[in-house]
Amino acid sequence: MNLSADTIKKLLKNDTYINITLLDSVDSTNKYLKEKAILGETEGSIVIADSQTGGRGRFTRKFFSPGGCGIYMSLLLKPCFPAKDAVLITAAAAVAVAEACEFLSGKKAEIKWVNDVYMDGKKVCGILTEGAIKPDGCFDYAVLGIGINAFAPDTGFDDEIKDIAGAVFNEKAENLRNRLAAEVITRFFSYYEELCAKTFLKGYREKSCVTGKEITVIKNGKMQKAVALSIDDDCRLEVEYEDKTREYLSSGEISIKM
Repeated sequence: MNLSADTIKKLLKNDTYINITLLDSVDSTNKYLKEKAILGETEGSIVIADSQTGGRGRFTRKFFSPGGCGIYMSLLLKPCFPAKDAVLITAAAAVAVAEACEFLSGKKAEIKWVNDVYMDGKKVCGILTEGAIKPDGCFDYAVLGIGINAFAPDTGFDDEIKDIAGAVFNEKAENLRNRLAAEVITRFFSYYEELCAKTFLKGYREKSCVTGKEITVIKNGKMQKAVALSIDDDCRLEVEYEDKTREYLSSGEISIKM
């Protein structure tokens, strides 16, 4: 079944202030919604596209977004906290996605710090939080972008990502994309409404696939081997390098063998 804004809306547990716009195709849902935010769009506005021609991940990487098999959506938020705490939005979204994927597929989902969701050792979701900041350091608005591979494309994933990309569901079925979108939205806003209480944090730690593992920390073009020790209350990753020095990572990139 095709994506349907009406169907997704009906499946939401709480749709009090949520407005969904569905597009057949767009260059980037994040870009589209940021333009709407500048014009005064209200919090709770969501845009979902069947495909993207210019989908992006972190570090301006391309996000493969073919039609008919994924969920590419952005949520407009107006959080009342400093923009430096944007990682809380990303982490809460990762838990919401992982829980929704597990609930509907029956398979285990894991979170790779800080913003990717994996199933069966393959990446099924990427998350990107962007926004505009006021002079006081707080958000004017934030746009949360979530890209999920619900099904594998009929022609398969592109050669450059086929070894790392996976899909939530093994087979296509009626209404699954609409149900998955609704589950993610419902679960995310449940966490978002009490974001500063960090109720998502327990799930974020439990679903981490990096804690206790050997990783490679990539910073300023350099790669260092380390062990991921823990995730603290600010969603920072505590790592220990080979020389036994420790550091809390609040941003950056890590790699791990899945």
